[in-house]
Amino acid sequence: MMNPMDLSGKNILITGASSGIGKGIAVVLSKLGANVILTARDEERLRETYNELEPGAHSYRAFDLSHPDTAGGLIEEICRDGMKLNGLVHSAGISITMPLQYLKLSDMENIMSVNFFSFAELVKQFSKRQHNDGGGSIVAISSISGRVGARGLTAYCASKGALESAVRAMALDLAPKKIRINAVSPGMIGTRIYEGLKEIVNNKDFEGELKKRQILGIGRPEDVAYATAYLLSDASRFITGATLTVDGGYTAH
Repeated sequence: MMNPMDLSGKNILITGASSGIGKGIAVVLSKLGANVILTARDEERLRETYNELEPGAHSYRAFDLSHPDTAGGLIEEICRDGMKLNGLVHSAGISITMPLQYLKLSDMENIMSVNFFSFAELVKQFSKRQHNDGGGSIVAISSISGRVGARGLTAYCASKGALESAVRAMALDLAPKKIRINAVSPGMIGTRIYEGLKEIVNNKDFEGELKKRQILGIGRPEDVAYATAYLLSDASRFITGATLTVDGGYTAH
């Protein structure tokens, strides 16, 4: 039976793969036959993700994306022995909840470095002929925060807005190289970050109030993973420069 989302034999690099959405994406892609290269800062948690993957030619390596000027070196290292990448998923991201009057330039620089600048460097390296298999697909994990404001999250919202804007421009530059690039914009997903947010908000009815806007309830990492797999696969061969919203209806209001 034909499966247009089959990723068998595809080599796909996933950043932020040690937990949450990135981990969920890695597991789903491995089930679809992809060989995944996992990266994040925490090597122990990367190993935990690796152990949950379906059998395949997978690997993992600890890497810190907070220094964008070194991000490109990650792909150079991965492809040093002749490996060609078919896909890239940038799920790495950091945030800080801080009232605007206390937000420092260094805070904004740190968030932009991981969430956006490192992504741009990774895309530049992926697009080099020696690093891809004659084309490929890139997916940036964004957030509805790039379009919907959130108190105390100025820098995070700005980084996701930059990500989605860049994807549209990059699509034009990369099309001649047969590389597609898109974004996935999740709403509230049930991860460890979400649990931490509930504690910060300290509102007993936080989830109930959220469901009034996110009408399908709280999402799961695999919901984002399936959307990502679609954009990586040949099923989306005619889609580039787009943002696929996976938010349970939050932005429908």
